[in-house]
Amino acid sequence: MRRKAIFIINPISGTQTKSGIRFLVEKKLAAANISCVVFPSVASGDYFFLKEIIDDQHITDVLIAGGDGTVSQVIGSLLDVQVRFGIIPCGSGNGLALAAYIPAQPAKAIDIFVKGKSVRTDGFWVNGKFACMLCGLGFDAKVAQDFANQPKRGLTTYINQVIKNFFSAVTYSFKLKFGNKFIETEAYFICVANSNQFGNNFTIAPQANLSDGLLDVVIVTNQNKISVLIQTLIQVTGWNKLEDQTFTAGKKGVIYFQTDKLTIYNKSDAPLHIDGDPAETSNKFKFEIIPKCFSLIQP
Repeated sequence: MRRKAIFIINPISGTQTKSGIRFLVEKKLAAANISCVVFPSVASGDYFFLKEIIDDQHITDVLIAGGDGTVSQVIGSLLDVQVRFGIIPCGSGNGLALAAYIPAQPAKAIDIFVKGKSVRTDGFWVNGKFACMLCGLGFDAKVAQDFANQPKRGLTTYINQVIKNFFSAVTYSFKLKFGNKFIETEAYFICVANSNQFGNNFTIAPQANLSDGLLDVVIVTNQNKISVLIQTLIQVTGWNKLEDQTFTAGKKGVIYFQTDKLTIYNKSDAPLHIDGDPAETSNKFKFEIIPKCFSLIQP
């Protein structure tokens, strides 16, 4: 059966100009005998309207040019639709694409979409909202909120917000439940990840795998700021070993473990982000993996 694609492009994600991407997509897909219908991204993040189009036009693939937020919104809207998803990374971080080894260069990413293989990939629920990459509570969510309010996107802007927030960062009180275990901790942030990274090859969960049926949880606990820098460096370079679920919070600088379900009681109303986009916080969050819930075209 001939492949038919919907191409969704987010005109404001990241810092790259998008003027040439549509032309490149249409040229390469036509050469591969893949028909293409183009849609701009929608501000609401609701792509349910595409279901009828996919059914009526027998669409087989959805190609997304945008950042992690757009990718997550599109996939989450179409979870129950039998299509394959491709990514042209155009965001500020592109964590899911990097974790899936999809190149940042648009031409190469389109070639992956044309010639790559479809891999069943995990997602997860955050209080019933879909996430495909990483969710954070605390410091990284505060950075995400401030970054979203900047007139200019890109890595430089993000780094500036990280530095600005680091010196004023505070800890938050959390209670976690996984399995039959409860722990309480003061932490600068908690990451719950399916992908191994924040984006830009900044790896926060080195053992994370997109299709292993597990969430990677990283807790940076209360400590002095110098220790935060050192312990985070140890974590991102992969030196911290995964804990089994017999650990206690104690005074360990970074706690790193895996689980398929997790409840976090957010006792200090720490801010939240989902796949890099600020989201409404709550005093309780339930996280649950959705094993192999969508097909992602990878190298």
